Parts: sequence; structure tokens; C-alpha cells
Amino acid sequence: MRKQAVTIIGGGLAGCEAALQAARADLHVTLYEMRPYSMTPAHKTGCLAELVCSNSLKSESLTSAHGLLKEELRRLGSLIISAAEETRVPAGQALAVDRERFSEIITERIESHPNITVIREEITQIPDARPIVIATGPLTSNAMSDAIAEITGSEHLYFYDAIAPSVEADSIDMNQAFEASRYGKGEGYINCPFDMKEDYFAFREALIAAEKAPLHNFENKISFFEGCLPIEELAARGPMTLAYGPLKPVGLINPKTGRKPWAVVQLRPENIEKSIYGLVGFQTRLTWTEQKRVFSMIPGLENARFVRFGQMHRNTFINSPALLKPTLQLKTDEGLLFAGQLIGVEGYVESAASGIVAGINAARLAAGRKPIVMPKETMVGALLHYISSYKGSNFQPMNSNFGILPPLDPTEKKDDIRRTKYVERALAYLPSNPFEL
Repeated sequence: MRKQAVTIIGGGLAGCEAALQAARADLHVTLYEMRPYSMTPAHKTGCLAELVCSNSLKSESLTSAHGLLKEELRRLGSLIISAAEETRVPAGQALAVDRERFSEIITERIESHPNITVIREEITQIPDARPIVIATGPLTSNAMSDAIAEITGSEHLYFYDAIAPSVEADSIDMNQAFEASRYGKGEGYINCPFDMKEDYFAFREALIAAEKAPLHNFENKISFFEGCLPIEELAARGPMTLAYGPLKPVGLINPKTGRKPWAVVQLRPENIEKSIYGLVGFQTRLTWTEQKRVFSMIPGLENARFVRFGQMHRNTFINSPALLKPTLQLKTDEGLLFAGQLIGVEGYVESAASGIVAGINAARLAAGRKPIVMPKETMVGALLHYISSYKGSNFQPMNSNFGILPPLDPTEKKDDIRRTKYVERALAYLPSNPFEL
């Protein structure tokens, strides 16, 4: 007897999670991925679930919103969390990964699964098969973008994302830099300190004045997502914006001076060997020549060898509040589901979370069952409720935070107690086996 089928378009974090969830329900899954035959402006390999921006999946602390979301995904059998834990690199309280090994593990597990067939082919039209999950990501091809616009009858929204540069570890001058994490929590960061405020302000002025790369084929009006602003955009907002933001020195003492730096640039390892470090919070669209010149003003990076320069790319997302149900079904075509950053969730783990739910619901639809709505009390449910029911006129991508959860009853004013209660409530509401509901 032929197995019921589910189709997934897109082999990123969300698409891989969706494929695995449907495959676990003993369905046959066809996963389409256009790379390596058709590449995006940001991807470099043909591996599934390739990370193109930071290598960090953010905080692991269970009393943080990101930590709670990770625990929910862990309990739902997340492939992304499992692979991340196997390929972690030191990053203080954050879960950061070796990029290449992370995507290689996921690729191997998806391609070797007996219920999943991976087809390396660009899909330019949405197939008639149902159920189908579209998880083509923020770098959706022009052809697929047109196909989505045609079937949704809705214009796309755009924002611009930026990638941070990376340098070779042995090119960092450790006579100036030092290893430490804020308040001594965890390990893994190299810190390049601005001990003199004059050096900090000179660096800021150079950032603002530096030449920026043109945005080829993009519309003239630029709209940056607040959670991923280029470093030069932050610098232009005010003299102390960097010092209070990505260059904040709190919780750090320079052992060479015994004092807290005026500002500090942190670098995080990007592979297990710690041979490559990324500049944390340094997404940029400066030209490569200017990046080399300006970032060499950072103490300890005067002679840094860059293995990757930062760059800009266009991120695409749909108007989910007008288009989607909280089940991630298209309102006008319930056999068609969307997942990942394409729906307006921001972040690696958030994208994976939406993929899990889309995969579960696609499997339930294939089996003739009613799709589930994840409880709003959970972080994954709150995210999907937000993107499907936002009432404002300017829908923007959202990442996990306690502010989108329903308020506690009774309310709790102390932050640590409130967060603990949010976590306890979320995990109590999380379905133990969504396939059986």
C-alpha cells in the first residue's frame, strides 16, 4: 500500500524540521532544495540547513525566552537542537555551533531517512499536491516569490538583513585582546577592548563615514529589521549607541589593566577547532575594502585576516496576519502551509519551531486529521499566534520573548519569579505527543 505523502519546498532549518516530523508519522516526504544547482546571494554550500548569518542559536538559560523555546523544541524532538548540541562551540551561556558540521549532520540525517526523498531542483511553481509546506526562507528565489504572490493574492514585504565578518583566530593580537565571558559565565569569547574613549569615538566616526556597498536590484527605500541592524546604522544613531549596545563592556574586566574597558568588541568561535572567530553584532553593508580598513581600527584586529566579509541581502516575508491561520495553513488553501522566516518569525530556533508545527500539521492533514493549534501559553504557540493575528498596520518579524506570552494570573512583578512561572506554565501546556491529539 502506497504511503500518504507530504511535500516540502525548502531545505533550510524549517524545511528540515517539517520533513522529519512528517517522516516520523510514517509518511513519505519529498523535500525539494534548489541548492547547489541554484544558489542564493548568501549561501556558500549545498548542505541542508546552512547557517548564513551568526553561528549562535542564542541563550540556553531556561529562564530566558530563547532558552524556553529551545526546551520546547527539545521535547518535541527537534533535529536542529539535537544537531546543535552535537556540534556546539564555546559561547558563554549561548548555544553556538560549528557551522559546517552542524549542516553536514542535518544533511546526512535527512538524506538517509528511509521516508524522505531529497530532490535537488528549483521549484518555480507551487505544485498541485496537498499537503505541501513552503519553507523557502528569507532568500526565496524570484520565481518562487512570484508564485507565492500569485497564490496568496498579497504583496510581499521586505526587510534587509546583514552578515557579520569572521577572522582567523591566529591573526588576533592576544597581547591586546583577552578571553572572558561577561561576569565569568561560561567561556569562548575573545574581547578586543577600547580602553581609551578617544579610540572608541574615532572608530565610530570611521564607521559612519565609511563607504557602503550598493543594494543591487533592491528597491530604493531600505527598511532594516531592528533585531539585525548593520553596525554602521547603529553607530549613526548616537555617540553612545554602540557602547550601550553590541560594544557594551558590562561584566568584563581587562586583566591587562584591571579595569573595565570603555567599550569592547566580542568575537565568538565559529568552529570546534576555534580557528575562526566572528565579530558579534557586526552585521554590515560596508564595502569589503572599507571593512578591512575600519575593522582594523579595533584593538587586536590591526592585522586580522578576514575569512569572510560582511554583506547585505534581501530577506522576504509574507503578510502572515492576513494570510495564515495559527496552524500555519493558508486561509484560502488549507492544504498549503508556510514555515520559517518566510512567515515572519526571526531567528534560527524560531524558524525551526515553525517548521516542526508545519510538519506535524501537514502529517495530520495527510492522515485526514484536524491540524493542531499550539497553546498560546507555550513560546512556540505564542510566536505563531503573534504572526497570524497581529492587528497593527506594520507587521514586522518577531523573535521569542516573554512579552508575547499571555500575562500571568495573578501577575508577578519580580523578574526572576515571573520568568520561572512563565517557563513552568509553558512546559505544562506543551503537548507531549502532538500526533496523538
